[in-house]
Amino acid sequence: MAYFADLVSLVAQAKPAGGAALDQVVIATAGAGIATAAMLYLITRHRSRGDGALTRLAAGAERMSALPGWAALPSAIAGASLITALVGMYWDISLHIADGRDEGPLANPAHYLILVGLFGVFSSGCLSVTLPRNDEPVGPAPVNFAGLRAPIGGVLMAAAGSFALLGFPLDDVWHRLFGQDVTLWGPTHLMLIGGAGMCLIGQAVLLAEGMHSRRRADAAPSGRAKVLLLGLGKDSTVVYARRVALMGGLLIGLSTFQGEFDFGVPQFALVFHPTLVAFAAGCGLAAARLWVGPGGALGAALFFLLVRGLVSLLVGPVLGEPTPAMPLYLIEALGFELVALVALRRGPVAFGALGGLLAGTVGFFAEYAWTQVAFSNTWTAALLPEGLLLAAAAGLAGGLVGGLLGAGLNRELPSRTVARAAFAAGLAVIGVLIANGLVTVDPQGVRANVQLRETAPGQAAATVRFDPPSAAKHAQWVQTTAWQGGGLRVERLERVREGVYRTTEPIPVSGDWKTLVRLHRGRELAGIPVFLPADPAIPAPAIPARASFERPLVDETTILQRELKDDVPGWLWGAASLIVLLISVSFVLALGWGTSCLARGASQPDATREPPTTRTLGGVPEERSPSIGRASTARSTRSIA
Repeated sequence: MAYFADLVSLVAQAKPAGGAALDQVVIATAGAGIATAAMLYLITRHRSRGDGALTRLAAGAERMSALPGWAALPSAIAGASLITALVGMYWDISLHIADGRDEGPLANPAHYLILVGLFGVFSSGCLSVTLPRNDEPVGPAPVNFAGLRAPIGGVLMAAAGSFALLGFPLDDVWHRLFGQDVTLWGPTHLMLIGGAGMCLIGQAVLLAEGMHSRRRADAAPSGRAKVLLLGLGKDSTVVYARRVALMGGLLIGLSTFQGEFDFGVPQFALVFHPTLVAFAAGCGLAAARLWVGPGGALGAALFFLLVRGLVSLLVGPVLGEPTPAMPLYLIEALGFELVALVALRRGPVAFGALGGLLAGTVGFFAEYAWTQVAFSNTWTAALLPEGLLLAAAAGLAGGLVGGLLGAGLNRELPSRTVARAAFAAGLAVIGVLIANGLVTVDPQGVRANVQLRETAPGQAAATVRFDPPSAAKHAQWVQTTAWQGGGLRVERLERVREGVYRTTEPIPVSGDWKTLVRLHRGRELAGIPVFLPADPAIPAPAIPARASFERPLVDETTILQRELKDDVPGWLWGAASLIVLLISVSFVLALGWGTSCLARGASQPDATREPPTTRTLGGVPEERSPSIGRASTARSTRSIA
């Protein structure tokens, strides 16, 4: 009886591994309900009486920004919310890497930042939809429903916030069904980060709509913009800075999917890393160069480095958690700027494809060199040629999608047939690349003998002998990973001779640390546990670190994600994943629809862009736009009609 009482006490104290405690679910739901009720009250008062705090805030934002209140106030709220969610997300990942599972969702301080940030994104979209009065001009193609004339950008922002927030309850359901999936690429985790990141597209559309409405209403006379954005001066300068910030933010959002590689604990093939980097560069930088104009791609890359660099410093040295690395994107950005000099006049599809191809090839080697300096999992020659080929394809796909996005924001989309074909091709290619990267095989017939030599209490040096000795030949990585014991330690093993490797630094083999040897070769992602603590919440026994042991290499997911349940029917996992996939595809298509509606609904080009300038090439005057470039006024009119 005493043994049973002790076991119950131990389980009660363990960190939950299958969903949040019901009391915390109730508290979180109640908090969300109160925040939603407060937002609805402000909206109702504004719609019914035309006064109140919301009305005054919108008017003040309009005076400060020279944008309509329905664009200015939601944009400010969304910007602050995204920064809050970004810090919370990277802090949350760091906490899970260093300390493992939460004692509950409300016991993790980073979750509060994520929840507040995502609710702010959702609220900003709702405010943008409901702020315009019935007689107020709302962009070139407002959405009409329930008696409201709403800007497309507001609808997309509300959809992005809803998509991300939906990930929270689905995540808890997922954990209850399948156990904790301790990976950034869990289906519901992708909803959380994807919804937040793609909100930047809605913000960009909203800015384009706000500028369009301001021009039509002549709401910003000459000189008014001098107070904008910390007094940057001319209106064109402020518009340029706004667009750079949004496109840099989009690059940040696209780069969040690389998080596991940034932190050094990837649970997927290394070839995924250059694929994700190339797609983000192709999509984000193509859109930036087209929408912002000359220097736009470089400006977006610099904005990315500034903001992500500050977040990394905050999460790492300031908060004392594992510090994430990040790609550079500078060479890719310079590539897009150079391609613009020769291919811009060929249209957004050709420009995006050529620039994306350059980002995936030349950019591959630039990021290859950078990983040797900044990343725990450096790119190696084992990536070639597959990594280069897949990066080229991903950059091309990203360039197609980004080219269409930039053209849509400029309201210069090509014909529907061309736009739809390019969009579908880009999504299809990246879908195939992701599916290809997910294909792995279980290790067969490989064993490892590990000899441990204690160097200090709880620390040991290790020598690893693989059988057969050729098992580690041409491997992407041979390393030890120790995490969730109060930090993260990733050490590449030093090769002594064929099949024999040793650590260069002691590894932890006690306490709450989870320590394993990892071998990634081809499609194999294999590992053997060196030390694992007991986990009564799963439950799972301890695996002690003996002085000498020999074990077969197994699929490393069974070690890194030991919380996953192994008794769940395969059809249930497949059905749940398919549901999340369908929701995600619907969301991506909605973003494409919104951008297309913005472009097709405009009756004339955006007057906030710089007017065409005249260049002389070989003595022949040539009209050249600062964005895509138009051969003639007639072509421009057709492209936006």
